[in-house]
Amino acid sequence: MTTTTDRPPATVQRTVASRRMRRRSILIGWSFILPNFLGFALFTLVPVLAAFVLAFMNWDAYNPPTFAGIKNFTRLFGDQNFHVALGNTLLYAIGHVPLTLVCALGLAILLNQKLRGIAFFRVAIFFPYITSLVAIAIVWNMLFDPVNGPINQFLHLLGIANPPGWTSSTGWALPAVIITSVWRDMGYYMVLFLAGLQAIPQEYYEAAAMDGAGRWRTFWNITLPSLRPTTFLVLVLLSVSSFKVFDLIFVMTGGGPGRATLVLSQLIYQDGILNGQFGYSSAISLVLFLIVLIVTVFQFRIQQRRER
Repeated sequence: MTTTTDRPPATVQRTVASRRMRRRSILIGWSFILPNFLGFALFTLVPVLAAFVLAFMNWDAYNPPTFAGIKNFTRLFGDQNFHVALGNTLLYAIGHVPLTLVCALGLAILLNQKLRGIAFFRVAIFFPYITSLVAIAIVWNMLFDPVNGPINQFLHLLGIANPPGWTSSTGWALPAVIITSVWRDMGYYMVLFLAGLQAIPQEYYEAAAMDGAGRWRTFWNITLPSLRPTTFLVLVLLSVSSFKVFDLIFVMTGGGPGRATLVLSQLIYQDGILNGQFGYSSAISLVLFLIVLIVTVFQFRIQQRRER
């Protein structure tokens, strides 16, 4: 007596094996993504959603929250601190973004050379970005000291009798913070531009040299167009970091003198953490979020038009 066993065809076996492999790949992928996503959801997504809800509430962390409607947003129109902070934030972004972009691009072009020891200069310029921000702020405050600071002493040697007061002056405190921020950030964005420069095929430059193009013409017709994706990335990152600046200003000037360097992020901290007005500070943070979103979307639209 013979028994026969029904075996699935080879195609069915391959289908089952491929499904198992796909399921295994998905599980492996989720095992890598899930820890980071849980951290993001716990420490970023949930607080952001809570801030959206609190923007329409009155809450001081001691009493139960009460619904306030749009009162927190209407209050912004009459809040002089908000107007000053918004203006300072815009001024900071207008000064910080283009200066950092130009300095980072210029340094990347200078350091994109095959010279002995060039790696040392790249590391030296990038080093401030990973240095303690508190240490940077303290050192630059010493440099900007209006009496004993090396910067004003150097200006005296140049014949400037009344150099700026820098962080002690309402008119020069914000430029001093911008200078410090540019010095700190340009090394990081220089690395991004270096990666973009090294990705440009050398054949482009060889063809331009054969056509008799000079350095300036080569820069405008080859280097800049080829760096367009990198420049777009740098602009987006710089814009976002400029609008949410907090730590450097908090350590260097504390928002002063007066309200000369008060920015939106610091106003959120003052109204929320120090004054306990969490609903109002959440409304300010929502406005800041909308500003950053509008600027980012506008940059993406311009980039899309250029690509067309």
